[in-house]
Amino acid sequence: MPAGAGPDYVNACVTVQLAAGETPDALLAQLHAVEAWCGRERRDRWGSRTVDLDLLAIGDQVLPDEAAFQTWHDLPFAAQMRQTPDRLILPHPRLQDRAFVLVPLNEIAPDWRHPVLGLSVAQMCAALPHADRDAIAAIGAGDSQADGEAESEADGAADGAGGGEGPGCIGG
Repeated sequence: MPAGAGPDYVNACVTVQLAAGETPDALLAQLHAVEAWCGRERRDRWGSRTVDLDLLAIGDQVLPDEAAFQTWHDLPFAAQMRQTPDRLILPHPRLQDRAFVLVPLNEIAPDWRHPVLGLSVAQMCAALPHADRDAIAAIGAGDSQADGEAESEADGAADGAGGGEGPGCIGG
């Protein structure tokens, strides 16, 4: 988020393997259950939260289809703040714009290629403004980021079962 937009938070990416037969919607439902268990209440779009787990991508899948992805990808920022998709959109339509997603994702999946944009995570990360990338600080082993109201956010990557190599991401 832009400087001053809210409290600092912890962001991370993980790569997971979907269980055989598990659907993206089922995985998203599991993520929402974890959020609820952690005390998250979904009230306001992009509102303050205790935890935020997003599904960013699953291999090379585009869901529900490329036209729906493109609609959300091209949505003006003001409309993004007001509207919420009524279904899962993959890859996440703003993944390529967010340093707080791409910097940690670049550490674990630099070669994953966005199935619509055709760019790797490393390329999308390199295309971000230097100031945006530089604003993302790694937490070292001795750092104390856990005090206060730091937001725990996991943006991760989950390979789709049989869906090819690359992130299907949880978090964000």
